Amino acid sequence: MNESLHSPFDTGQGGPMPTGDAPTASVRLQIDCGLAYQLEGDCEFVFLIHVALDRSQSLVEETLHIEPPLPYRSYTDEHSGNRFMRLSAGAGSLTVSYHAVVDRLIDTVDLNAQEVAVRDMPDDVLRFVLPTRYCESDLLGQVAQLMFGALPRGHARVRAICDWVHDNISYRIGSSNATTTARDVFLQRAGVCRDFAHLAVTFCRALNIPARLVSAYAHFDEPPPDFHAIFEAYLGGRWVLFDPSGMVPVHEVARLATGRDAKDVAFATIFGPARMVSISPELAVLPPDAGRVGPVRQADAPPG
Repeated sequence: MNESLHSPFDTGQGGPMPTGDAPTASVRLQIDCGLAYQLEGDCEFVFLIHVALDRSQSLVEETLHIEPPLPYRSYTDEHSGNRFMRLSAGAGSLTVSYHAVVDRLIDTVDLNAQEVAVRDMPDDVLRFVLPTRYCESDLLGQVAQLMFGALPRGHARVRAICDWVHDNISYRIGSSNATTTARDVFLQRAGVCRDFAHLAVTFCRALNIPARLVSAYAHFDEPPPDFHAIFEAYLGGRWVLFDPSGMVPVHEVARLATGRDAKDVAFATIFGPARMVSISPELAVLPPDAGRVGPVRQADAPPG
């Protein structure tokens, strides 16, 4: 069995950290994602390209097209809320096209949000302070304490972590790969958006601040289009979004999935001899007066 895991955060361009509160209560986002593969034999795919549905994001329209038409199965993980799609395909070409329109609420940022003591963390939050494959908070614990341990606790300390990562890690395409960890990024001082998020998550966890990775659709000013990685820290009893890469405002991303690190939120997990031909996950911010596009639909291809 040949298993390959596509890291969802490989390219893109950095930029200044966004500042200030968003001017509106919500934003409408349009997603158009295309994936193309060439298969040399039978393959099994597990895709994670459907937008998440939660209190901050509601679905307006959604369609899926698979060529050649193949049966598939969709399911939502009860713990993470991530929406997966599974399908089997034989040798030849395979294309998957996904379209969605979502309304994204813009949360008010509480700059005074406090950290939650370990004893008060909810059961489903506690696991996000533990080290994982890509986020070795145990190995970077002493470093995190030296750099951030004396800072005032709460939102300001997480913001300081993001600022340090943004200012000290160079955004360099090709500087990391699917096995690069947060410790690697700290030592080499270079990476892509996934690496920025992993390092910030690791520093937070080392300080007993629960943190988790978020994959998303986003719009970048510079091509090529790609999936994006940001993260959430648990502050004041809720999850708060941060983007240490500074690539896009966090209220202008469409959430895909959440997880402990990148292995939980890969956009495609493949079992078999498949080669990616093209990838184009695009997002556009629609005008505030954009009306409802149509009824919510989920498939043009037959479900299995």
